[in-house]
Amino acid sequence: MRFTSEQRLDDGVLEREFVLGEIPGTLWTPGSEPAPLILMAHNNGLPKGESRLVARARRSAAYGYAVATIDAAGCGDRPRSPADEQIRADLRRAMRAGEPVDEIFESLVGPLVEGAVPEWRTTLDALLALPEIGGPVGYSGWTAVGIRLAVAEPRIAAAGLFAGGFVPRAQREEARQVTIPLLFLLQWDDEGNPRQRALDLFDAFGTKEKTLHANLGGHTGTPWFEAEDGNRFFGRHLK
Repeated sequence: MRFTSEQRLDDGVLEREFVLGEIPGTLWTPGSEPAPLILMAHNNGLPKGESRLVARARRSAAYGYAVATIDAAGCGDRPRSPADEQIRADLRRAMRAGEPVDEIFESLVGPLVEGAVPEWRTTLDALLALPEIGGPVGYSGWTAVGIRLAVAEPRIAAAGLFAGGFVPRAQREEARQVTIPLLFLLQWDDEGNPRQRALDLFDAFGTKEKTLHANLGGHTGTPWFEAEDGNRFFGRHLK
C-alpha cells in the first residue's frame, strides 16, 4: 500500500489517498491510537469520491473509526470492458423507454460483486497491517457486496446495509448465510428498488440480530440522523 496524498481536516481527521496494486482508495483515520475499521462502499459501482460517501466517511471518522473506501474492479473511474459499457448503455436505453431492467442489472451487478469482493479482501489485509488500525471490522454501504463479504470474510463483525442498490439473485440466496449483526436502511419510496423486495431480503438474512430502519422518501433521501444511528450501531459491535 502506497499513500499518494494526505490532508488534515478541520476536525483532526487525517484523510489519505492510497494505491494498492491497481486499487485506488481513500483512508480516514481519527488519531494516532489504533481505531476500529469500517469498510465503506457505494452502491453499484459509483466512485469512491462520491460526495455522499465522503460525507458519511468523514462523519464516521470523526466519531472515532478508521474508514476506508476503494474503487474496486469496474467501479468508479477504473477501466471497464467493452461488454460492461454495452450493458450500461442497454440499461440507460431501457430505463428511458420504461422497459424492465432487472435482467440487465443482473448482468451488470453480478460481475461487479464478483470482481469487487476479492479486492476488498486484499485491501483489508493491507489496512489491518497499519499500526493506526485495529480490529474488529465493520462494513457499510452497498448491500450486494456487503452480503458477499459477510459470507466470505470472517473478519467482518457487523454491517450496515443500504437497501437501495440492486441485489443479484446469488446474493439474495447468500443472505441466508449472513449471521453477523445487521442494520438495514430502507427508503420507503425508493424509485428503483421495490419495497417488497427489500423487505423480503431483510426477512431472508440468517442473523438473529437485525434491525430495519425505514424512512419516507426516495433513493437519495436517507436522513442524516441515520448516520448517527449507524455510528452507534457500530459502537455496540466494534468498540
